[in-house]
Amino acid sequence: MYLLIAGGGKVGANFARLLLQDGRHEVTLIEQRRDRFERLEQELEHHVILGDATEIHVLERAGIARPPDVVAALTGDDEDNMVISQLSREKYGVPKVIARVNDPRNQAHFDLLGVSPTVSATRGLMALIEHEVPEHDLVHLLELRKENLEIVEVMIDEDAPAAGRRVEALDLPEGSRLISIMRNGRSEIAVGSTELHAGDQVLAILQPGKEDELRRVLLKT
Repeated sequence: MYLLIAGGGKVGANFARLLLQDGRHEVTLIEQRRDRFERLEQELEHHVILGDATEIHVLERAGIARPPDVVAALTGDDEDNMVISQLSREKYGVPKVIARVNDPRNQAHFDLLGVSPTVSATRGLMALIEHEVPEHDLVHLLELRKENLEIVEVMIDEDAPAAGRRVEALDLPEGSRLISIMRNGRSEIAVGSTELHAGDQVLAILQPGKEDELRRVLLKT
């Protein structure tokens, strides 16, 4: 694939390194700060160019008119990432655009513009914290905004109404489905005959807004 990355900070630079190490992809990284560009140029050589990725002539010099298979807008400025995403999709017809959201309060703006998927270090960190803290009985792991779905993890405790019951006997909310069960360090696909036990970590896919209904079925009432 050909990937165009806007933003040579830690996120963008590390992403470019991983892709180049993989050896199967063509990568161009755009960075506007000259000092950062010069450091990256020494390391990545012809894979990095100097310029502001919100400017059309810079994007075209980077090869956006081909167009790339993926554009990743990973700058530290949410407004820039929105502009880059919109130009990539609407002017150049890039099939896949990924945008970084630095301030979670700006997620709604990306949603209104139809920019999906987005990545947010803050939201990822919160999911990790919730995963590690027992008080969080339902953890949001992944949002599939384009599909209007999300994946959550639920811990079944001893008093949960679902403990000891088969998946097929559960009155799961419409638009939800159990994916897998992690038990004693081993994972298995959730099927109708799968019986839930206390201590199980259950992955479920559901429509946003159905979390409370899922809690009532799987957790304490």
